[in-house]
Amino acid sequence: MACALDIIGDRWTLLLIRDLASGSTRFKDFAASPERIPTNILSDRLERLTEEQLVVQVPISEGSKRLAYQLTSKGKALLPVLSAMQDWGLKWVPGTIPTAEK
Repeated sequence: MACALDIIGDRWTLLLIRDLASGSTRFKDFAASPERIPTNILSDRLERLTEEQLVVQVPISEGSKRLAYQLTSKGKALLPVLSAMQDWGLKWVPGTIPTAEK
């Protein structure tokens, strides 16, 4: 568990994975998240997720120099964990608000 937490064990990383799973792909999308992640932390977390091969950068469209982010199969494997965490929060943490579809 400690090894996994070294990679995904902070609030911002899990929220980025959540946002990627819900369709956000661009830096500006992540920065506009309701949690308002500071851009320096956002840059750091995206770099770490890429280094850990949870996320990959891809061109937005064919021939474009602009890049977007998407989850790799390794990153997608975390989605049941996030879903379980959300379910736990909804059950046990008063005031937890459900997000759109998991």
